[in-house]
Amino acid sequence: MNRRQFTKRTVMASAVASFAPVQSFSKLLSPPARAIKKGIMWGSNGVGKTVAEKFRSAKAAGFDGIEPMSHLNRDEVLRAMKETGLSVPSVCGEMHWKYLLSDPDPAIREKGVEALKLSIEDASAYGADTVLLVPGRVSETVTYDECWKRSTDEIRKVIPLAEKLKIRIAIENVWNNFLLSPLEAANYVDQFQSEAVGFYFDCGNILVYGWPEQWIRILGKRIAKVHIKEYSRKIGDSQGKSAGFRVDLLEGDVNWPEVMKALDDIGYSGWATIEQPGGNTAEGLKDLCDRLIRIIAS
Repeated sequence: MNRRQFTKRTVMASAVASFAPVQSFSKLLSPPARAIKKGIMWGSNGVGKTVAEKFRSAKAAGFDGIEPMSHLNRDEVLRAMKETGLSVPSVCGEMHWKYLLSDPDPAIREKGVEALKLSIEDASAYGADTVLLVPGRVSETVTYDECWKRSTDEIRKVIPLAEKLKIRIAIENVWNNFLLSPLEAANYVDQFQSEAVGFYFDCGNILVYGWPEQWIRILGKRIAKVHIKEYSRKIGDSQGKSAGFRVDLLEGDVNWPEVMKALDDIGYSGWATIEQPGGNTAEGLKDLCDRLIRIIAS
């Protein structure tokens, strides 16, 4: 080796040695990618009429899974899962609005219990671990305390089945005039003293009552699943409360970086499932998935 070769190799080795620690240090500074998976709710996917078509379109858009309604044809769902490779992380109750567990009529509540049981059995068949339940609704004819007691009593009847099948009944707040604060929501879940009852947190719904990141930190491990939904307070105030949902993801008032930080703080690493308008075309579905990717990375 001549002097020129020796000098050249020495300089290259020094450069590599000096670069390596900097590269390793930069990796230490980079936050790890979140393990949250991308899902879309059944009603937010308007591409396809059959079960198989909805699964295929969700797959093509880039989603990892889909949240079907209960009471679908199980064989069709299982075939679609096998064909596309998509997961079913949770099942949304099809009948909980029709047969409210807070209804004054015991016969209606009984039908609600049976519908919830079928939802749990659907979830078990699909390999899901969660069912979404609207527990009841406070109204002029159903008082707040009646809604609490009736829904609590009916859910207790189903807990043994949920525990047996290892399915979590996740309570969602959907503007039903019930569970209007995170402390109250936490107490409602805790009263059951069972891991089979949790909370299905919807980021957009909560914006009318407060700030999602605050709810997330208070609910903590009670959160079984998360719905990704946007909301604009400005539009809601000027055009009516429900109109606030007519805004694209990342263009409303949900502070997504704070929401994701709050989920990090409670150790959440499950599913983020879109419940949002805009998925009526293949392009719209793809846009929803792309925006969800940006939210998860924010």
